[in-house]
Amino acid sequence: MKHIKIILLSLMILSTTSCEDYTDITPKGALVIETADQFHEMVSLPNRGYPINNFQYLSDDQWMREANVIEKTPNIDILNFTFDESVDRVSLMKTSSFYNQAYAYINRWNTIISLVDNSKGDEGTKQLAKAEAKIYRAYDHFLLVNTYAKVYDPQTAANDGGICIMDKFDLEAQPSKSTVAQVYEFIQKDIEEALPHIQAKPLDVYHPSLAFAYAFKAKVHLFKREIAEAQAAAEKSLSYNNQIFDLVAYNQQGGPNAVAVPAANNIEVLSYMYMTGYNEMNFAQSNIISPELRTLFGNNDARFNLFFNSTSTTNLDQGSNTAYWATQYTKFFYPTVGMKTTEVHLMLAECHARQNRFNDAVAILNTLRAKRILSGTINLAVPSTRKATMQLVINERRKELLLGFNRFFDLKRLNNEADYAKTVTRLFPLVNTAVPQKTYTLQPNSRLYIIPFPLSALTKNPKLTLNTNETVPF
Repeated sequence: MKHIKIILLSLMILSTTSCEDYTDITPKGALVIETADQFHEMVSLPNRGYPINNFQYLSDDQWMREANVIEKTPNIDILNFTFDESVDRVSLMKTSSFYNQAYAYINRWNTIISLVDNSKGDEGTKQLAKAEAKIYRAYDHFLLVNTYAKVYDPQTAANDGGICIMDKFDLEAQPSKSTVAQVYEFIQKDIEEALPHIQAKPLDVYHPSLAFAYAFKAKVHLFKREIAEAQAAAEKSLSYNNQIFDLVAYNQQGGPNAVAVPAANNIEVLSYMYMTGYNEMNFAQSNIISPELRTLFGNNDARFNLFFNSTSTTNLDQGSNTAYWATQYTKFFYPTVGMKTTEVHLMLAECHARQNRFNDAVAILNTLRAKRILSGTINLAVPSTRKATMQLVINERRKELLLGFNRFFDLKRLNNEADYAKTVTRLFPLVNTAVPQKTYTLQPNSRLYIIPFPLSALTKNPKLTLNTNETVPF
């Protein structure tokens, strides 16, 4: 049997990848792959990074220091932070490490899916390798479509511009942009085809488990507002892993300075993916949370008290009521981009709230809060309306699912519903008195919520068009 020569991607590919020519990647090394076991091992990709810098300051949970904004030449971060729609962003986004890396990972998954059947070895292992690659391929398409396109709207998704779907290993691929509906159909097809073959306990933590696969399935259904299906998938995921790390007990033990909780010891983690890399939380002082989120935590929440710094004279504007994550990843591993069990609990709570089962929704929130709130009121009262119950769920999601994509995606999907749409306002500066304060406003229907494709991708693929009304500078 002929050997199959696979070009393996480096862990942090920064090549200029586009959806027209996504396999045009400078190889870092070559390895002869000839067995199903080797293809299966290729699924394991530690240190997968999905940088959020294209959009992080559009989130109402993120903040910038005043010295980084006032009297500075506007870059994409400042434009996002001040919600400035007067500038076409495309010329400022020459490239995107998130876009490049997501498609590079998709290329890896497609390599496995396309070629594993021709390898030597057990048929079951081939099916497993293919299924795991499909789950990850679907996940990467999900992140891309929710960044670069409108949120899924059942009334308009069939016509809304989406992203390029990459469904095969093909060096000559020149796909056109698909609609949002087509991308979601592709994602769900991959998930359903993969589920029968995914393992409850995979080879290692970098392979997807059934708990993760069903959690991701629930998330896709939730974003499509297929609530009954989302509930069923969330319950299935929790049947494999429903553990919640007890931060109240952890606080009594002395917290991260007394007891280290590295990645392998965090029982909530369902998938190991990162914004930048496994040690990203060592540099979290650059991810300052907003005064609004700081206030939402209050004074008795272990999620804040154990891990955040609100007093630094070096990394914070004093008096701004902001804070930053100040705990090294070796002392406590906190998943940002990947999924964890508490997100599944919160998705289930949202499903109950949306189906008017307010008692069930709040019971889940209170179970979570019992392991998060250090003193005072732990159990929330049950509201009498869906809107009020949903707001409790939204508040807990903000506190539990920090950084990463979650809040940005939540703003986008909830803005599509009148009851939950939010006009974000930002008063800035809060401390500096040398310039007048100004209120910046982000409307729920702002085009800023749709991130433009990077210029590097647009210039390489004439079929790729913007999903906003901005101008391409060529």
